[in-house]
Amino acid sequence: MKRGGPRTTRPALPIEVRPFQDFARLLRASGFRVAPEQLTGFLRAIELLGPRSMNDIRLAAVATLAPGPDRRPEFEALFDAFFYGVGQVVTTSDGEEEVQVKDDASIAQHEALPIERREGGALSASAEQLSKRMFESDAGRLDRFRREIRSRLPSRRSFRTVQSRTNGILDLRRSLRQIVRGDGDLPAPSMRHRLIVPRRLLLLIDISGSMKDYTQDCLRVAHQVVQGTQSAEIFTIGTRLTRVTGALKVRNQEDALARVAALVDDWDGGTRIGPTLMAFLAIPRFSALARGAAVVIISDGLERGDHTEMETALRRLGQRAFRLSFCTPLAGDTRFQPQTAALKAILPVLDDLVDGSSVAALTDFLLSLGRPSPSAAAIWRKVS
Repeated sequence: MKRGGPRTTRPALPIEVRPFQDFARLLRASGFRVAPEQLTGFLRAIELLGPRSMNDIRLAAVATLAPGPDRRPEFEALFDAFFYGVGQVVTTSDGEEEVQVKDDASIAQHEALPIERREGGALSASAEQLSKRMFESDAGRLDRFRREIRSRLPSRRSFRTVQSRTNGILDLRRSLRQIVRGDGDLPAPSMRHRLIVPRRLLLLIDISGSMKDYTQDCLRVAHQVVQGTQSAEIFTIGTRLTRVTGALKVRNQEDALARVAALVDDWDGGTRIGPTLMAFLAIPRFSALARGAAVVIISDGLERGDHTEMETALRRLGQRAFRLSFCTPLAGDTRFQPQTAALKAILPVLDDLVDGSSVAALTDFLLSLGRPSPSAAAIWRKVS
């Protein structure tokens, strides 16, 4: 005989609380000991303080989550990275280098300055190497792609509605107003329907040394994406994570690429795909951009060392995204097969694994995102 009353479910916490829970998880992932009681005290302290400013939240975190004096600077850096998107985000606790995060939304527009050219490495590496880049001009090359991209993206039904004359659902509020105006007479009921809008397109472009020959074309395509649709976000990944959407909003392509060149610091450096993607996911306002979006990663996938973080990050992105695609220049070779350990690990979570070796290949694929297709694993299983 079973004892006890009916099982009760714990009510879900308000959505406003989630960022503070995510911050506690980030602290735990970075080696801080945060007990459930401390998190509860943190939330109660925020409620008591109002809060009136971000400084109130910072003081509440210090008082309740109690970082040790020796780790206070690291705690402050994590707080700034999580809530402001500046500074550093620690994604591993095993002694590896930290991932720098840079958001162009909080940076003033950069002037196009003369920048020293620098040759990049031919192979991927895990060591950070900072450099600048200059881009050649090729205006007008992607005009057709820019005109078509908005209408060819996957779409979704918006929560906003507009008035409709023929189909949709009854607009009860407008109909009642018409009845009042017409003294009880309603010639035809008012209808409304939900808008169909394009989904967000999120591009994550690998700018490591092994991608040096393809970076310029990738950013040209990205510039036309930003010019062609308002629902696009562009990030570069290498040894650092940099948001470059604002720089690419400049209409002139030469000026836009010059601003990107001045903004990004890790051109042609090492390859740290996993840590940079984990840094992207660790910042709530960045990871929110992937929810329901068509996420496209342009990279050769040549991750040095353990690919566990890369696999974990791709799985988390796949859970958030509407469609997760991986464009690799290696697939431009007819003999290509996903044989590396990293590509084999991520293949089951990908919707697409396609050629990214040229502007033509990239633009054709991006214009096909609105059409359904078999999963990457199903396609490459047939090929092999």
